[in-house]
Formats: sequence, structure tokens, C-alpha cells
Amino acid sequence: MNFNWRAIGFGFLTALVLGLISGIAVPFTDSTLPVIGSGLTGVVAGVVAGYVDSRTLGSGAIHGGIATTLGAIVVSAVATILGILFGGIFGIGLGLALLASIVLIAIPGALGGAVGAWIRSRSARREAEAGMGA
Repeated sequence: MNFNWRAIGFGFLTALVLGLISGIAVPFTDSTLPVIGSGLTGVVAGVVAGYVDSRTLGSGAIHGGIATTLGAIVVSAVATILGILFGGIFGIGLGLALLASIVLIAIPGALGGAVGAWIRSRSARREAEAGMGA
């Protein structure tokens, strides 16, 4: 399979920005409602990656999962480093917990990627139909 690195890059940047900002914008969200933080970030980043890829639903899902996973790895690394700097040994436990959850973060990314590819293919189909009628 040929990877669309542009799609993965856009999805990765979206996951990175949302992952870093979500804790600032909505404090303690990840500790009280982890689905909102990682789930919503995964879906949005997956939609972006799938929309940019726009080949098939499966391809969008794969690109969304990859982009979200890469973003989660970087956000987890940053959180672990900050946790170690400010929390000492407790930061290592946080980092290990975040790394364990990375596999679960790929699921919303894959779903979002499929949705993004579907949205893009649907809008392309509409544009083609509009062009034929003109």
C-alpha cells in the first residue's frame, strides 16, 4: 500500500495541536473523561487525514489511524517529559499509562479517517454530477 504522507502529516498535526491544546482548554478532561480528550482528538484528526487522502474508506481509515497514533505518541512523550520534570517519579507512571492507551487511540482515528474519506468522495461525486448537468 502506498501511504499518502501528506494526509498522514495533516492528520498528525491536527492530533498534535488538539492533543496539546485540549488539556489547556479543558483542564482535567483526560483524567475525568478520557473519551472526550483522546476520542474527540482521534476522530477529528482521523477525519482530516481521511479527507486529505480521499481514496477509499479503508485507505482513509488506515491513514487516520496512523496519523492519530503518531500524534498520540508525540503528545505522550511531551506529557511524560513534563511529568518527569514537574512530578518526578509519578511522571513515569503517567507516561507508561499514556503509551498503553495509544493502541486504543488509533480506533477513533481509523473511524474518523473512514468518515473523512466518505465525506470527500461524496463531495467529489456531487461536483462531478453538477459538472455534467451544466
